[in-house]
Amino acid sequence: MTIYPLTFQMGFLELTGYGLMMMVGFLMAGWVLQRELRRRELNEEYASDIIVAGVIGGILGAKLWYVVLTQDLGALASRSGLVWYGGFIGGTLAVYLNGLRQRVPTRFTMDLVAPGLAIGYALGRVGCFMVQDDYGRPTSLPWGMRFPEGLPPTTAHRLNADFGIPIPDGMNPLDVVAVHPTQLYETAAMMLAFWVLWRLRDHGRGTGWLMGAYLLFAGTERFLVEFLRAKDDRILAGFTVAQLTSIVIALVGVIIMARLGKQSEVAIPANSILRGPKTT
Repeated sequence: MTIYPLTFQMGFLELTGYGLMMMVGFLMAGWVLQRELRRRELNEEYASDIIVAGVIGGILGAKLWYVVLTQDLGALASRSGLVWYGGFIGGTLAVYLNGLRQRVPTRFTMDLVAPGLAIGYALGRVGCFMVQDDYGRPTSLPWGMRFPEGLPPTTAHRLNADFGIPIPDGMNPLDVVAVHPTQLYETAAMMLAFWVLWRLRDHGRGTGWLMGAYLLFAGTERFLVEFLRAKDDRILAGFTVAQLTSIVIALVGVIIMARLGKQSEVAIPANSILRGPKTT
């Protein structure tokens, strides 16, 4: 199957499928947060505060992480060059600081945002598929996809030059090769994670435990999918930088789940934004 990028031209502005799905991902995450706050009869405005902080901190963190990895300062002014782990760290820091400002217990925010993070990431990966970035290694499976205008195109030459994937004898270097649509694999995995986390909202464990579950899901999913990704940063025993980071993320998740599993719920201060007016 051959797939081409999805773009929308609006006068002199061009909207890519990635930009569209990033927006949808943040909006859907915000809707999930709002629904949970409404269920708990708390101030729904906190959902908007989280999304704004997450967008600003996430984009800044994703850009800075990419610049550190590539040493390309020019990426700061371009639309490309976003790394999820950098975005996660930057967004987490921004949401944490905002929570302190709004007098919201950090552990409450951790529980609140866990399902939204999963569905937001799942939808964001659809955007990667729409611009044909972050795809996998060549495959002969029937759902393999060819990206002649991908980032980069999946020609035999580019796969070899950019990712070190060997060109079979007799193959034309300009042939477009079918690859694993790893973006869609991640979407499916994190939609499943969202479903599980959503059902576990009343988990009966210490407040914040749900974030540990999310980190375990996210780290494990990314670690596994990296085996199929077309990557050029395999460093330690063939593992990628993302896989090493994923191990840390998953271990942090296990530690959070173990430490908070038997603790009680946190109390919400009377002067917290959560005690403000509820939306009806």
